[in-house]
Amino acid sequence: MNARTEKAREFWEGRAKRYDTGARIEPAGIRNTRRLLCGGARGRTLEVAVGTGMNLEHYPPQVKLTGVDLSPAMLERARERAEEQGRPVTLVEGDAQELDFADQSFDTVLCALALCTIPDQGRALAEMHRVLAPGGRLLLVDHIEYTRFPFRLRERLRKHPRRLPRTVAEEAGFEVGHHDRLLFGMVERLVAHRPH
Repeated sequence: MNARTEKAREFWEGRAKRYDTGARIEPAGIRNTRRLLCGGARGRTLEVAVGTGMNLEHYPPQVKLTGVDLSPAMLERARERAEEQGRPVTLVEGDAQELDFADQSFDTVLCALALCTIPDQGRALAEMHRVLAPGGRLLLVDHIEYTRFPFRLRERLRKHPRRLPRTVAEEAGFEVGHHDRLLFGMVERLVAHRPH
């Protein structure tokens, strides 16, 4: 794990206990997006950066769900939530930039509001592409306020500036079938697939 990733891990370890408190005031558009995207999951599904498991209740019951997260404290809360809901899920500590799964292991990969916090978006999306079976679906929603003026001016000054998820997904080999924005263009949703 490199220094940037270790710093991200420490950040989320510190936020784990308070994370759900802030999430309770989430805008309706985000809550609806969680339901919509999770409802589109099929078969063997991987949620990258599962966090405290806020999405668990939205997955169809027939989905065989695996969640990966960098933070053990976040995963502990996700385990508790899964038990409360009676939701079977395999939870794994791991780095989205180096997923410890075999090639083509999943039919669906979902990442919700987390790509912007992963140090290397390109590596993470390349890994999501690698673990998806041909024809598999990528379901993604992320904050993109950093691509809007005046935020993009500050973003350019970063050593590792973030980029529009749709662009990075296409560079990783995904074909984007649908994308749109909500919350005044500050959040982007996309549905893509790994070509056959």
